[in-house]
Amino acid sequence: MLRQLTRAADLPVVLRQLQKVGLKGRKDKQLSNVVCVVVSSFYSTNSSQLNGALLARATKPFKCGRLNSSSFFGLFQSTARNGAAAAQQTNNYATEATIQIQRPFKLHRLDKGPETTVKLTKEEALLYYTQMQVIRRIETSAGNLYKEKIIRGFCHLYSGQEACAVGMKSAMIDVDSIISAYRVHGWTYLMGVSPLGVLSELTGRRKGCSLGKGGSMHMYAKNFYGGNGIVGAQVPLGAGVALACQYKENGGICFALYGDGASNQGQVFETYNMAYLWRLPVIFVCENNNYGMGTSSERSSCNTDYYTRGDVIPGIWVDGMDVLAVRSASLFAREYATKTGPIVLETNTYRYSGHSMSDPGTSYRTREEIQEVRSKRDPISSFRELCIEHGLISADEIKVIDNKVRKEVDEATTQAKAETELPLEGLWTDVYSECLEPKIRGPVDYDIDHIQQNKGVNH
Repeated sequence: MLRQLTRAADLPVVLRQLQKVGLKGRKDKQLSNVVCVVVSSFYSTNSSQLNGALLARATKPFKCGRLNSSSFFGLFQSTARNGAAAAQQTNNYATEATIQIQRPFKLHRLDKGPETTVKLTKEEALLYYTQMQVIRRIETSAGNLYKEKIIRGFCHLYSGQEACAVGMKSAMIDVDSIISAYRVHGWTYLMGVSPLGVLSELTGRRKGCSLGKGGSMHMYAKNFYGGNGIVGAQVPLGAGVALACQYKENGGICFALYGDGASNQGQVFETYNMAYLWRLPVIFVCENNNYGMGTSSERSSCNTDYYTRGDVIPGIWVDGMDVLAVRSASLFAREYATKTGPIVLETNTYRYSGHSMSDPGTSYRTREEIQEVRSKRDPISSFRELCIEHGLISADEIKVIDNKVRKEVDEATTQAKAETELPLEGLWTDVYSECLEPKIRGPVDYDIDHIQQNKGVNH
């Protein structure tokens, strides 16, 4: 039973279990000794502290033989608070923690996989939590703007998949690139665009990262080659970006992201083949959120082990709801791609919304399934709990971050709604990266001057 006591939240449960396994007949002194052992053992091996809410749960009326609740939990509270004080005095909240990856990696054609025991610093914990919260808030805002008919056209949300992007981004260096499909609002933010730049692009306003021309499906930034609207087309493009890195010998690699719905595209397998022959520094990432456009992965794919589909190309399966697991796998994959060549990474994740905002997402799965994932595997709340338990982030710090993120995204939403759209001539600005002729070729009225502004974020 004492082996079960690995986190603060388990302490009241274990204490109540003690009542059920034969302690009812013990005298006060005997039970007191047991409780002291439980609490002191916990605090000798864990850096987390009991918060007020947890103590309140633990101190609910509890009777054990002749021992009344007040005397028992007077002892419990005293021991627990002393343990918490000692831990806080020793650590003053931890600056670094060693974390064990919970769900094991699965390997294909690899003798060795990513590290299963990882280090997490306080600075990293604050950064990852903030990034995931910003992405979640942006997507919440985007969903509301779509319902208000301020965002038009397509809108694909990333809610539930935040750990995938944040984990991969943490493994990237400055010369690395990323290309993906159309579920990229979060990636756009991670690659340097402000929430205002993302939301303004979604609403088609001039402060958007593509000046409002691209909308939800076509966002770009430095070393970020977009959201691409053609299913699976970003995979060969990503191999091309990797080829450019190889040609320039700049030490960079490319993350080429696609979903389980695009995994059966012929161009994906053609790209696998070419990338292997040329030993391109590319990581093919299948963000498997278990559902394509209107159906489950089991109904659309005969082989749902997407990390094995590269044939001779090695692959790794990783829990895409665990930001640290994704980071560890991405670091391993990046090193492999740099030294050896292509590798496939499957991040098993989940999307809370439908395929797009026009898809309710409940005709092929139940609301109960979605709620269960939210309550048990949500990447943000799971990471928050882990950081608090290891003393890396306090509850007060969490509250400050949440309030700051909410304020920033709310202000960006208000500004994006009030911003103006491009004038009509914006349609023929920056048609060419380098315009070699004064006129735009092709339109019915040939007499249209090309306007070179270079105001996009990737210029």
